[in-house]
Amino acid sequence: MTQILLIGIGAGAATALLFASVASGSLISVLLFYLAPLPILIAALGWSHWAGLAAAVFASVSLAAVFGPFLFAAFLLGVGLPAWWLGYLTLLARPTGEPPPHDTEWYPVGNLVVWAALIGALIVTAGLVNLGSSEEAFRAALRSGLERVLQLQTRGSSAPDVNRLLDFLVVALPPAAAVLTTITSVLNLWLAARVVTVSGRMRRPQPDLSAMVFPSYVPLLAGGALAGSFLPGLIGTACGVLAASLLLAYAILGFAVLHNITRGMNARVLLLGSAYAAVFVLGWPALLMMMLGLTDTALDLRGRVARRGPPGPNNPT
Repeated sequence: MTQILLIGIGAGAATALLFASVASGSLISVLLFYLAPLPILIAALGWSHWAGLAAAVFASVSLAAVFGPFLFAAFLLGVGLPAWWLGYLTLLARPTGEPPPHDTEWYPVGNLVVWAALIGALIVTAGLVNLGSSEEAFRAALRSGLERVLQLQTRGSSAPDVNRLLDFLVVALPPAAAVLTTITSVLNLWLAARVVTVSGRMRRPQPDLSAMVFPSYVPLLAGGALAGSFLPGLIGTACGVLAASLLLAYAILGFAVLHNITRGMNARVLLLGSAYAAVFVLGWPALLMMMLGLTDTALDLRGRVARRGPPGPNNPT
């Protein structure tokens, strides 16, 4: 238990330093800021979820001691506990009663991605509520903050142009923030799993990510959130945030489908590389991946491809 506590303290200190680095204002500090949950996840996956919890609490206490008590709850609820929870779920398992190596059923990877999306939407929604209890209040507060950020960049521009830009950002920023939070959570979890696997401390075997599926309730939840996004007020905005997070999750599922159905193809590396490059450089091809994920959910594309011909080489990626 002492070792777990010491690991948690060390990971918490690293997390606090990564999070506080954004105060320097340098470009690299932005990347370090988004990597802040990584030490908590490494502690949780490599030692135990208790080490991850100790890291989350210690990081929150350290940041509150330097920047003020408000940051304790803000960091703990917005960064620390979500990272700990994802680490806890990753190592959640139950016996199956079958002989090894199938004697353990691990928490599904698809459920982890959905949890990352739900957490991202919840964090952003909580931030909006903190800005104001009504749509008018939080939009006014958000617009005021954006005006201060953009006043230097837009100096010399005409007032109508600046107002149109602000109007667009006020509407687009909440769902964009939810998408970014979801991506950050998924990437940090994946990176932590890779680090812990390389170190030899990972208890969970490497899953076949291309076989990932979502729980049956997710399509209904995504459809309801998308329909609710057309409602007025804070409820509509919250539904839009949730819809953006879940649709991003379906884009991730689309990549899993692409990995699966291209097995055995001679041009597999070219196809996968082009898809990743297109999404990274252009952004909008993520919509195509989202449609691929939704189509697989509705029509079982991976099952159809598997039944159509002999499977490709067993190369889980």
